[in-house]
Amino acid sequence: MGTIVSLNISREKGVNKEPVDSIEVKVDHGMVGDAHAGDWHRQVSLLAEESIDFMRNKGLELDPGAFAENITTEGIDLAKLPIGTRLSNGQVVLEITQIGKKCHHGCAIFKQVGDCIMPREGIFAKVIVPGTLHKGDNLDVLP
Repeated sequence: MGTIVSLNISREKGVNKEPVDSIEVKVDHGMVGDAHAGDWHRQVSLLAEESIDFMRNKGLELDPGAFAENITTEGIDLAKLPIGTRLSNGQVVLEITQIGKKCHHGCAIFKQVGDCIMPREGIFAKVIVPGTLHKGDNLDVLP
């Protein structure tokens, strides 16, 4: 079991996401109010706090959302979960659809330290069961 450390959205693409306390998620859409939402396989992005700590240890000051992740988690090794794995807070169900992604022309973090974790450790999911996510919710890997 893990925990949702932060929920992050942005109204436009290409900017850091800002934390919110709770967010509604919809099937065939993703997070309501987020610029990356839509009817595609990468509706919601997740990144582990432990992965962000790896980058902090390189001397960066990073807040949740700095990698444009929608959900920052703690206690789950997200990058090791296979595609098709489902995660739930007891209401919402997300299904992992992609692990990692290509970096956009070298993001600002990559340019600073020569490394970025999102391409290898960020995961993407689609919404299977809609509802509301809250900062601090437990996040379980479903059997």
